[in-house]
Amino acid sequence: SSATWSPLQFNALNIYVCPSGEVAALAKSAVAFDPSASDLPAMAESPEQFRGQSRLPRFAEPLRYDLVLRPDLAACTFSGSASAAVAVSSPTRFLVLNAAELAVDRSSIRFQDWAPTEVAQFEEDEILVLGFDRELPLGEGVLAMDFTGTLNDQMRGFYRSKYEYNGEARNMAVTQFEAADARRCFPCWDEPAFKAKFKITLEVPAELVALSNMPVVKETVCGPLKTVYYEESPLMSTYLVAIVVGLFDYIESSTLEGTKVRVYTQVGKTSQGKFALDVGVKSLDLFKDYFATPYPLPKLDMIAIPDFAAGAMENYGLVTYRESALLYDEQLSSASNKQQVAITVAHELAHQWFGNLVTMEWWTHLWLNEGFASWVSYLAVESIFPEWNNWTQFLDETTSGLRLDALAESHPIEVDVNHASEIDAIFDSISYDKGASVIRMLQSYLGAERFQKALASYIKKYAYSNAKTEDLWAVLEEETGEPVKDLMTTWTKQQGYPVIYAKLNGQDLELEQAQFLSDGSSGPGMWIVPMTACCGSYDLNKKFLLKGKTDTMHIKDFAASQSGQNFWIKLNIDQNGFYRVKYDDELAAGLENAIKAKKLSLMDMIGIVEDSYALSVACKQTLTSLLRLLNAYRHESDYTVLSHVTSVCLSVNKISTDANPDLSSDIKQLLIKLLLLAAKYADKLNTVPVFNMFMCDYNFKAFMRFTFQKSRLGS
Repeated sequence: SSATWSPLQFNALNIYVCPSGEVAALAKSAVAFDPSASDLPAMAESPEQFRGQSRLPRFAEPLRYDLVLRPDLAACTFSGSASAAVAVSSPTRFLVLNAAELAVDRSSIRFQDWAPTEVAQFEEDEILVLGFDRELPLGEGVLAMDFTGTLNDQMRGFYRSKYEYNGEARNMAVTQFEAADARRCFPCWDEPAFKAKFKITLEVPAELVALSNMPVVKETVCGPLKTVYYEESPLMSTYLVAIVVGLFDYIESSTLEGTKVRVYTQVGKTSQGKFALDVGVKSLDLFKDYFATPYPLPKLDMIAIPDFAAGAMENYGLVTYRESALLYDEQLSSASNKQQVAITVAHELAHQWFGNLVTMEWWTHLWLNEGFASWVSYLAVESIFPEWNNWTQFLDETTSGLRLDALAESHPIEVDVNHASEIDAIFDSISYDKGASVIRMLQSYLGAERFQKALASYIKKYAYSNAKTEDLWAVLEEETGEPVKDLMTTWTKQQGYPVIYAKLNGQDLELEQAQFLSDGSSGPGMWIVPMTACCGSYDLNKKFLLKGKTDTMHIKDFAASQSGQNFWIKLNIDQNGFYRVKYDDELAAGLENAIKAKKLSLMDMIGIVEDSYALSVACKQTLTSLLRLLNAYRHESDYTVLSHVTSVCLSVNKISTDANPDLSSDIKQLLIKLLLLAAKYADKLNTVPVFNMFMCDYNFKAFMRFTFQKSRLGS
């Protein structure tokens, strides 16, 4: 039709009405899910054919965006214009892209010099379909349009965040586009595989700071407004585009290579950004060496946002944080807050390589982003602050993943995502904690040096591109010669993990695996398990793959020099593996002696008690065995070990209070002994501040509650 249509806003859907009053919104008939939705026929006959599909078609893809945005912080609205260079690869008369909660000005839409004859915006699919009266020429063309939207209060898309300046309430404009919310700011191909270059321009009040991914090229001031032009970005996914507009102060430093790093805060808070700035600079230098690839952008900004849904977001060159995740006050913040700031900063900066430079092909491979960033953030912080014993903190992440993944309702690391609406559901402890833990397990099996070299090759091969989980395994396998794909597929494509039953039979160590479930039931899972073992000393160790349900490890030569109380075998050295171990009575007794003699690492001291508790809860071992093990820790003074031991004691006490009052009393006495001895050691070793930190732990607060109750009862 040649009639001129005008847009009517109805929720997030633009319904176009012709002058005769005819409604041109298309009927909402469902289209069955097609796994090859990205290969929809280019020669579709109607916009309706694109409805109900999980992904955008690939017959036209963006190469570059020129984006102009004008946020109105008083009215909480914005207007904009987008011009996208598009490569048309197959004959078609349609362009299909994402748009949601935007009012697109139909009269402004042009592809080259052509106006569309059909415009359909499907609210439930968040897509905009443009139909033309002729076939589009193959090759590059330019799509342009104007649009308006609302600076929402939902902390996603282009939104407003409130702050105070000189006692006055103000709004700042902020973006949060992961996972699929760039479409709420501007029409775009809002999937991670559609990488393009971005040239952004902002028109804002002249007194405000306006930040984006790239450095400012120039600013021009016209009355109360200024126009800020930014450098063109390298190829990047839409979810990494970022814009922040408001009043800020900043502090800055530089990396060894001269990359400028800044921390932006609300006015007057820059002193609280010094620690994050220091960690950020050191992390960039460290990751440049580790990945053997320079930081890809000319600058890095980190900014604290008052209203922020996530802990932080790794936008390319402009990382946004919740204030508590970036700012550290030396006078008021706790030691744990300091560690969390360091971990969070390192995590987001690791994404600049693993996630931003190399990006997952689709959200099914989300764990590639989050698992790797979580793991490598601990690697970085351990290097920057070795005195923190940071890997013992990482064990908390592993423990969290183990607890969640022992539920029958868990899910694999890799989850097939069929629609953008499903994405948020997989941002959980499996993506982050289990993902990071199995990567650490793989690194331990392959060896740190071989693993690092292979990762560097992977980054180089897929830089400025996209990759799937299988692509990573292929590179690691090629670089190391190990069966990485077969091994890791058992960990990423099925839920759960095994418990390894270890039994001593003469000179043989008999091993058997079974899926561990916290309810005590049996699961069908089977894994290729990277096993590590040491005997009597960490210098006597072995590494092998448990490929079937059972295997036997010959230990005659391995354990020949060990006898009596010096004989002990520890599987899963330093808890590098994502599995639990159930020892027979003889092996368990040997480990109890090793604990008393302080022969084990902190990681293993924690891992043994966590495994034993989980096995007891699942009725895989007796409570008596657990209590005997807990008693072996009665002379322990390390804070992190005590934190886990007392947490287990409190959990057992909670279970046993009604069922067995005598047992509850014994557990309380053990806790008293643990804490009193810890205080004595702290005083002797002049580590009272560490002990004080422990005394403030939630475990101690709970302990004080039930000892107070006991004293009131006179028992």
